[in-house]
Amino acid sequence: MKKQMMILATMALAFCAGTASAQMKDPMVGGAEMFPSKTIVENAMNSPIHKTLVAAVKGAGLVDTLNGPGPFTVFAPTDEAFNQLPAGTVDNLVKPENKATLTKILTYHVVPGKISAKQLASMVKAEGGKATLKTVQGEPLIASMAGSNIVLTDAKGGTATVTTADVFQSNGVIHVINAVLMPN
Repeated sequence: MKKQMMILATMALAFCAGTASAQMKDPMVGGAEMFPSKTIVENAMNSPIHKTLVAAVKGAGLVDTLNGPGPFTVFAPTDEAFNQLPAGTVDNLVKPENKATLTKILTYHVVPGKISAKQLASMVKAEGGKATLKTVQGEPLIASMAGSNIVLTDAKGGTATVTTADVFQSNGVIHVINAVLMPN
């Protein structure tokens, strides 16, 4: 009987620990709460540091896609990342005549599947220090590590660092980055 009670107590503790971890919240993004029950677009719209990204996604006509079932891994540049681009670049990209170019850039920030930071780090390690990710746009994106930080290198040699990882969504995961990635 004592042994059965110990087993039941151990199972109860394991259940409680599992429930607590399942109820852990996503990291805050720009001071705003992110909800794992919402889609990538719904959470991005709540983020005060992703206004430019949301406007670009709308301009490219990608809202329905990123609200879809996915799963997607999105490397989401902040407004500050977009501000690092040459003056007038964003205004020019959101013009209707540049929709194809904008779509190419935005889909370069999306990888099929739901890849956590831990999985990315494991991929980098398993591939000898650099993991190649195939983007939805079609061109590769290279992931590497700088200490404990995940660094992405784009097709033109530019880099972005993941500043907030593992913002889980109902249809994928967002990793906030500090630069805009550029395809060829």
